[in-house]
Amino acid sequence: MTFQRARSKEQREIRRQTILDTAAAMLDEMAVADVSLNELSRRVGLAKSNVLRYFESREAVLFELLQRAIATWLAEVPDELAKGVDPHLSARERGDQVAAVLSASLARQTVLLDLLNAQPNVLEHNVSVDVVVRHKRFAVAGITTTTDLIRQYVPELGDGAWTVAMMTLILAGALSTYCRPSASALAAFEADPTVTVLRLDLRAALENAVATLIAGTVARA
Repeated sequence: MTFQRARSKEQREIRRQTILDTAAAMLDEMAVADVSLNELSRRVGLAKSNVLRYFESREAVLFELLQRAIATWLAEVPDELAKGVDPHLSARERGDQVAAVLSASLARQTVLLDLLNAQPNVLEHNVSVDVVVRHKRFAVAGITTTTDLIRQYVPELGDGAWTVAMMTLILAGALSTYCRPSASALAAFEADPTVTVLRLDLRAALENAVATLIAGTVARA
């Protein structure tokens, strides 16, 4: 794909969205760390210097994709919670159901989890303060929305719902790495079954962690 110079505001926005869509497609094929500006430029059909007219760095592109992924998840999870949580049950049972819904929903969001896990070590480097501030504001809004959703079903959490929401997202990102063992690790599990206790299933591990977090937060409240 090749482009003529974007002159109008509409053309520039189309160019910008094309860059984002191309980067998103790359994340379906490779890990965040493997997404390079050179390859992105090649796939878009622009010189790297032209891509940098729209985004100040590769990391700035990835930040935009993280925001897009969070928005997509937040658009889906309310209906999932409405279907998966019985408001007539006890706080403990509702908490367990919320944990089950959130873990199942997040486990399907592979790209979101990759980006969340890469945020402190990759995305927050080689970007300006303005980019980080914009993303942090978006993150606060996203966590606030998640907090309100969780508290809707487990009001007993009170202000602790914020911690549950934030830690759920952090845990999901971190656990996603541990739950994708390398070829060598898979061979090790095969060679010595006694170490398979260290092999984690993302959905199950996250559900257990979030359910424990909710139960503990309710008990402390």
